[in-house]
Amino acid sequence: MAIHGKVVAITGASSGIGEATARHLASLGAPVVVGARRTDRLDRLVTEIEAGGGRAAATRVDVTDPDGLRSLVTVAVERFGRLDVLVGNAGTTRISTIADLDVEGWAAMVDVNVKGILHGIAAALPVFRRQGGGHLVTVVSTSGLKIVPTQAVYAGTKNAVRTLLEGLRQESTDGVLRTTSISPGYVRTELVDNAVDDPAVREEVRRNMADLGIDPVAVARAIAFAIDQPDDVEIGDLTIRPTRQG
Repeated sequence: MAIHGKVVAITGASSGIGEATARHLASLGAPVVVGARRTDRLDRLVTEIEAGGGRAAATRVDVTDPDGLRSLVTVAVERFGRLDVLVGNAGTTRISTIADLDVEGWAAMVDVNVKGILHGIAAALPVFRRQGGGHLVTVVSTSGLKIVPTQAVYAGTKNAVRTLLEGLRQESTDGVLRTTSISPGYVRTELVDNAVDDPAVREEVRRNMADLGIDPVAVARAIAFAIDQPDDVEIGDLTIRPTRQG
């Protein structure tokens, strides 16, 4: 597999899609560098990957801070000699109507979902250019493909990233950079845990997610598929969702 030996850095890797991606790619022979704010979880993840014969490193990353992404890239280069793929997975959501005027929630979504991706691009792109190759894989959402009430701002941030990646792709047709947008539907993750203030509504959302959502490893396999293509092949967009999702 082309993925074997590729060095992959992953944000939001302490749980959900990021954690599943780190475990899956490491099992395929990719050294992984995992970043998130919950370092205790990262340390445990690294220990378990190494116990299974994989190679891994961890560093604390808050994607709203450009220094965090620079640190992630630096750890990859210093520990494993290069960086081949950056998986921008960290994200946050707030479920509310625009009329609720959750200005603080809006700002958090813009800071994490949009600025966090830009910070990753700023950190990784110079390394990719210097190496002569690299791949940006970014987790967006089906919320940006089917707009529904209470998710307008979240969908807006995800579509902003989709637009940024397409613009970057068109600016980078020299064969050095590949970009991939992964759009998951309902996935069983912790994303909704802080998405709603009302405890009753939050519990209902959790139940629906548990009933309908697919396992995060399904998204990890889609990410691996995109990474595993030959260098002259780019998977621009992948949508992966439950068969029962409307």
